[in-house]
Amino acid sequence: MAKTTLHTLLEMKQTGEKFTCLTSYDATQAHMVSSQGTDIILVGDSLGMVVQGRDSTVPVTMDDMVYHTRCVARGNTDAMIMADIPFMACATIEQTYTNATALMQAGAEVIKLEGGRWLCDTVKGLSERGVPTCLHLGLTPQSVSMLGGYKVQGRDEESANRMIEDAIMLANAGANIILLECVPTPLAREITRAVSVPVIGIGAGPDTDGQVLVVYDMLGMTHGRKPRFVKDFMAEAGTPAEAVAQFVADVKSGAFPAPEHGFSK
Repeated sequence: MAKTTLHTLLEMKQTGEKFTCLTSYDATQAHMVSSQGTDIILVGDSLGMVVQGRDSTVPVTMDDMVYHTRCVARGNTDAMIMADIPFMACATIEQTYTNATALMQAGAEVIKLEGGRWLCDTVKGLSERGVPTCLHLGLTPQSVSMLGGYKVQGRDEESANRMIEDAIMLANAGANIILLECVPTPLAREITRAVSVPVIGIGAGPDTDGQVLVVYDMLGMTHGRKPRFVKDFMAEAGTPAEAVAQFVADVKSGAFPAPEHGFSK
């Protein structure tokens, strides 16, 4: 398998081939995920919840993110590594430059930021300095207190239009990837068509260019209530590696996500 790059993702968007993304937090996970054909590994601040057992991603620190990114980089084969800048670690442009440097030097190839148009200047500055970015819109877990919980975003016309505008503005500022979480399928489809950069979805329907899941969720290891957008790929697999391979195959074929994994409005 050839190494996944930003150019790879752009070609896939243009040809209509779906790409895949799974989280990983250590070398063993990274090797399993990447060796089964996953295109992108996300070292997500979701580790705060699934690894550290916290109630949200807010307590995750830059030291946590750098440590786990280093671990993932050691186990990765051909996937592109994307890493989160955690809560309030991109409050200023200068702070973001420092933290992006730390993640890139730890092995990340793309930096993921949560937020809308207010990040345009930051994205432009990072792009000018050779740092690729993914911008996370919709349900942004770092802002869950402001959002009033883990709720679908963009259901009314005003917020939907604002999200479309944010995506376009961020792409124009130099964002390389847009990630949409928990947005209605029609809105995700519109945003995917409106921007020239690849769009990854989670709980955003089948029309985005790629799909991402938390690896523990797709292996059936979720504690408590399972999110609607999750499918347990271990249910019909013999090993975790087989489950990852099935996830990749189902995204590529369009079998996942099915209608029951998304939100119509």
